[in-house]
Amino acid sequence: MLSVIVVHYKNPDALARCLASLEMTIHETPYELIVVESMSTGTTEAMLAERFPKARRISFEENTGYAKAVNAGIASAKGTYLLILNYDVIASDGAVDALMRDFLVLERTRRAGMAGPRQTHRDGTFQPTAFRFYTPLTIVYRRTFLGALPMGRRALGRFFLDDKNIERAAAPMPVDWLMGSVLLVSRKAVEAVGGMDERFFMYFEDVDWARRFWENGLGVFYVPGAHFEHAHGKGSGKKGIADALFRPLARAHIKSGLLYFLKYRFRTTHYV
Repeated sequence: MLSVIVVHYKNPDALARCLASLEMTIHETPYELIVVESMSTGTTEAMLAERFPKARRISFEENTGYAKAVNAGIASAKGTYLLILNYDVIASDGAVDALMRDFLVLERTRRAGMAGPRQTHRDGTFQPTAFRFYTPLTIVYRRTFLGALPMGRRALGRFFLDDKNIERAAAPMPVDWLMGSVLLVSRKAVEAVGGMDERFFMYFEDVDWARRFWENGLGVFYVPGAHFEHAHGKGSGKKGIADALFRPLARAHIKSGLLYFLKYRFRTTHYV
């Protein structure tokens, strides 16, 4: 059985759209549904009771951060496989079934432990969700004007797997890490690797998790045959010191990046 774990934060309308898409598009895979909610509200509880009564709800009064919410869902799950979703994703028809089918093959033939699908923005444009591991300079290039210089463009192209032509990929391929908005993992793999590191409140918990999968001999794969829409915002054009000083999300990204590099003593490794 598949346990679908949806992490939710203060947007019950988006959550309802996500859950409805799962109900309408999963045709072959037996599953249970778990909603993990940070800063829980009665509105969400009432909506789930009325529209999705089979969903199991785990609630936190505080904002737990993504990693803690995911780990709570995993601890409650009964499935052999775990599909972790942001509440702002929409599954296309058959996407979960396709992701499961490909993952089972990859698990058997290529020792996969984690997989993620193709994702697009709401307007249908491709959303990068598969990457090589960060180096310290990657953050510098992404956050400053240096990314527009030839050296920065080359480094960012490598980070975004431009050499793999991933936007046009047709078959599953190994990648260093996957954005945590949609992740399929096996329970066996999680038991070997452990859950997400809860020291990462926001950002880099997915990078760190994938790195630990690879370090334990479990592959991480991008599966383009499964498609989800994700309302994740496109990158802002703001760059530089002001970006870090005045945008809370930018500051959180940099803070988590520093924690990540300290954890690995600034050593970077790649598997693709």
